[in-house]
Amino acid sequence: MSGCTSCSTGQGVTLGCKGGGGCASGGCNKLNVFDWLSDMEDAGTRNFDVIEVRFKNGRKEFYRNSAGLDLTAGDPVVVDVPNGHHLGYVSLQGELVRLQMKKKKVPNDGEVRGIYRIASDKDLEKYEMVSTKEMGTMFRTREIIAELGLNMKLTDVEYQADNTKATFYYSADDRVDFRELIKVLASEFKIRVEMRQISLRQEAGRLGGIGSCGRELCCSTWLSEFKSVSTSAARYQNLSLNPSKLSGQCGRLKCCLNYELETYMDALEGIPQVSKPLQTEKGDARLQKTDIFRKIMWFGFGDDNTWYPISTDRVKEIQALNERGEKPATLTEDELILPTLDSINSDLESLDQRLRKRAQKQKNKKRKNRRRNQDGDDSQEAVPQAKQGGGGAPKAEGGGAAKEGRRKPNRNRRRNTPKGEGKSPQQGGGQPNTGSKPQGSAPKKDGSGANKGGEGRSRRKRGGRRGGGNKQEPKNDA
Repeated sequence: MSGCTSCSTGQGVTLGCKGGGGCASGGCNKLNVFDWLSDMEDAGTRNFDVIEVRFKNGRKEFYRNSAGLDLTAGDPVVVDVPNGHHLGYVSLQGELVRLQMKKKKVPNDGEVRGIYRIASDKDLEKYEMVSTKEMGTMFRTREIIAELGLNMKLTDVEYQADNTKATFYYSADDRVDFRELIKVLASEFKIRVEMRQISLRQEAGRLGGIGSCGRELCCSTWLSEFKSVSTSAARYQNLSLNPSKLSGQCGRLKCCLNYELETYMDALEGIPQVSKPLQTEKGDARLQKTDIFRKIMWFGFGDDNTWYPISTDRVKEIQALNERGEKPATLTEDELILPTLDSINSDLESLDQRLRKRAQKQKNKKRKNRRRNQDGDDSQEAVPQAKQGGGGAPKAEGGGAAKEGRRKPNRNRRRNTPKGEGKSPQQGGGQPNTGSKPQGSAPKKDGSGANKGGEGRSRRKRGGRRGGGNKQEPKNDA
């Protein structure tokens, strides 16, 4: 559907816009509607006689087709207005008009004005000539407003097709006393003046433009009802409260903040409220970000730049522990499990263990050598004591001392004993018998004693090695 004469339809087929992108009415795409019942064969859908007509900048009103004209969406028509007539374009007809009237709460009674006729070429030429004065009138009116010092912003001027009335659209924050302004405008332009205040959103819709999303403004293309938008809508959607990003071209919060608000409200039902930091043994974790659709919340410790994602169920568990006065070990574990030796320095730790074992082995080896040296000194001291004295008693004591004090082989004693000392025990043993025997037999006994002493020494050696050194004592006593 269009807003200019070149976009009108013929024989049920839309011809399309021939204006090359610049429509004389201010844009063919403002508040377009799609008649989804137009392709239905049921003729009953066309029985409703009220037609929706669109005027400049998307303004729409309802008129009754009392004459039964055969109209198509986009056809220019001349309609009845107070104190004259105006020219508009058919935007919708049929049962959809009934739904629109019900939605906008417009009663279907005698108050609905009628349609005169389909606009002729003469009507279209006159309307185009009148429309050319709108821009100059708006600039001159702004100068007059500045001269009068009125706190108001003039947005648009719309001339009636019969050139008898002009409607001035303005926006203002407070109430404006424009009685003097009306007198000046009526005397200067020689027309009837109507002042109509509109909101900033309606002003942006009438002017049009491109939004930050890259598309045409919703208020100028399809949005006809404006709902209040609050900053809570941005908070629920986890948006940064930056006025330059949340505000539209009208200077108010963007209408699109309300589009997905209900979806976010449903997703926020399972998200826990975190009014204070979560207490853990590692420290207090503060909430940084929430993903309400994935049910994940990010927490950080103090000045740490690392954020830890945990599920909403885990957040509820930690909050329950904090209420009981308990603190989990970390955000993910209640008790801290010590890691194994599989770490970055595991090779160094294994090397330290090998060095400690090696040092312990060397210490044990030195201790054994020290004990062996002490045992060797004790055996060397025991051998000279056994060689002193005479008779059989010293031999027996010497033999026993040698057995008890000697742990090594007898090689040590032979190595430490001087030469020629092997016969001294036998000589000492024969001294007690010298007093009872004659001196003449002394050499023989000395010789025999020497032989016996040598034989006893060899046997003692064998007895010391075999552990039988005590068996030689009875022979010496005999």
